[in-house]
Amino acid sequence: MGAQSAIIDPPRRSLAQNKTKKILEDAEKGGYGIIASIVYNVENIVAVVRAAENKRSPLIIQVFPWAITASDGLLVRAAADAAARASVPIAIHLDHAQDEALIRHAADNLPFDSIMVDMSHHEKEENLAKTKELVEYCHARGIATEAEPGRLEGGEDGVADTVDLEGVLTTPEDVEDFIATGVDFLAPAFGNIHGESPYGKTGPQLDYARLEAIKKQANGRVRIVAHGTNEWPDEVTQRVIKAGVSKINVNRLVLDDYLKHFRANAAKIPLTKLIDEGVQHTTRLQEEQMDVAWSSGKGSL
Repeated sequence: MGAQSAIIDPPRRSLAQNKTKKILEDAEKGGYGIIASIVYNVENIVAVVRAAENKRSPLIIQVFPWAITASDGLLVRAAADAAARASVPIAIHLDHAQDEALIRHAADNLPFDSIMVDMSHHEKEENLAKTKELVEYCHARGIATEAEPGRLEGGEDGVADTVDLEGVLTTPEDVEDFIATGVDFLAPAFGNIHGESPYGKTGPQLDYARLEAIKKQANGRVRIVAHGTNEWPDEVTQRVIKAGVSKINVNRLVLDDYLKHFRANAAKIPLTKLIDEGVQHTTRLQEEQMDVAWSSGKGSL
């Protein structure tokens, strides 16, 4: 967060025109899901945008806070530029932002459409108080917000690992408490787990009845988000969409083959070929996930 970033004044729109909100509201009405893909570099951005245009699908590009601190927000600006040039709706989202100063910096200086105000590492009352304050800060700048009622187990890049904290499943009462903060999207804990290989041999054991109760309690006032999708079979993604999820966060589901390709070929082929083929792998997996989520063909501007 250097001096240069402090002078940037990204264009702001009213919250009513917010791109992430519009994309997810349309998805909920249409009964499909939006794949929200984590990106780590420009190749990832190129790939997920290419897939969105190939499939005529809306998309949410996500970064972890690392993307801000590692490059002074350069990756965020690259993603926003790609989204602005795309022929389908694409929003830019900051995932699992847990540092209050960084959230304010991101809201003030970077072109995010939405930010996850993740205070889930605090106990509930403090989580609610901090969430409310930061939601108001983001909303004043036209930025939509996401929060985590309850607490997902596990950790990944940018997420405070809950190894010393008890995972807390979300209740319908939690939904009311968090809606009162003014937040736009909720990421409930219903048996989903963060991590590289979180579910083991048994696969995800999700509490679909709990998820359906959460959606019923929300009653259209907020959109529902699914985290912890590493290793999810296609049928699980489709089942959570049917239960009311609009935003499906993905990481390894889209990036696995890219990573395998780099590990296997980094010392064997020219760098440009390595990158081009890596983009192709990510594009293919991103397209597959858009088909799974039924968002292909829904991307009219």
